[in-house]
Amino acid sequence: MGETLLHQFKTIGRDLFLSGLVTSHAGNMSARIADNLIITRHGSMLGNLGNADFVETTIQSPNPADQQASFELPVHRAIYEQTAALAVIHSHPAHATALSMLCDAITPPDQEASYLLGTIPVIEANLIVVSKEAVTLVPAALQEAKVVVLRGHGCFSVGRSLEEAFHWTSVLEHSCRIAFLLRQR
Repeated sequence: MGETLLHQFKTIGRDLFLSGLVTSHAGNMSARIADNLIITRHGSMLGNLGNADFVETTIQSPNPADQQASFELPVHRAIYEQTAALAVIHSHPAHATALSMLCDAITPPDQEASYLLGTIPVIEANLIVVSKEAVTLVPAALQEAKVVVLRGHGCFSVGRSLEEAFHWTSVLEHSCRIAFLLRQR
């Protein structure tokens, strides 16, 4: 992995943690490089990533390195197979997750999120974490959206870079905070 990509992973991971979009050992990120992907290892601390926290594997077929990768690797692979994404972030933004338990889609109340994201799909599945259902539903929704929320679990965002995927995640969470403030009136 090149120094530039390593720096992006470390910077975005730190920003995800400092922004409260993940807890200490939650969430995962990946980047596509041709027919391979780099993904954070299972249990890594996104806010404090080290060189040993990355797993390089293939997009289309299992690899011995997969055992160290995030449990969400199958979802990342499916996203790369079915979309033009070059980066994927899976995070657990609190307000977006809470709002996903109240509605079937998130319609941003603010102009920025409305313009950038449109209506955000909320995906309902019987089993969300490490689920074959998520492997099918998430990539399908991301063919039309930049970010999707798994009801009660968190979101997946895609982009041409980790920075762009982080942008969509942070815009989503900011908009959901605004939605909660409006519900308090």
